[in-house]
Amino acid sequence: MEGNSNNSRQKKGGRHLKKDPAVFRYSISLNAEENARFLSLFEHSGMNVMAHFITACIFQKTIKTIKIDKTTMDYYMRLTTLYGQFRAIGVNYNQVVKLLYRNFSEKKAAASLYKLEKETIELAVLSQKMIQLTGQFETNYLKK
Repeated sequence: MEGNSNNSRQKKGGRHLKKDPAVFRYSISLNAEENARFLSLFEHSGMNVMAHFITACIFQKTIKTIKIDKTTMDYYMRLTTLYGQFRAIGVNYNQVVKLLYRNFSEKKAAASLYKLEKETIELAVLSQKMIQLTGQFETNYLKK
């Protein structure tokens, strides 16, 4: 008798039972086209569990779908890199001007700065053209 009382005192291991467990199961069949469409929607939803995605679809819960346009991301990455290069050019420009006036005569420095100024004007025109093209790209290809 004493052995039975010890057994009843031992705790069971494992998970705690759910208060309202999901025990009802349903099965559906999809053809190849429907399955491909379903998997595409599931991937775009960003959900990790397919059962949760199906439940959300059945009960019309909101499902987030995120589409990432690789060309747009590539464009912005390159634009950011180019912007960084423009900033570096500005820093270098200031350093060159200081070095010219420090190491050369006023006349020689002014002649070199004239050439540098012409190139800077070309760079500014190019920058304005890039800003214009970026504006066109945003209005034509990016949906807000």
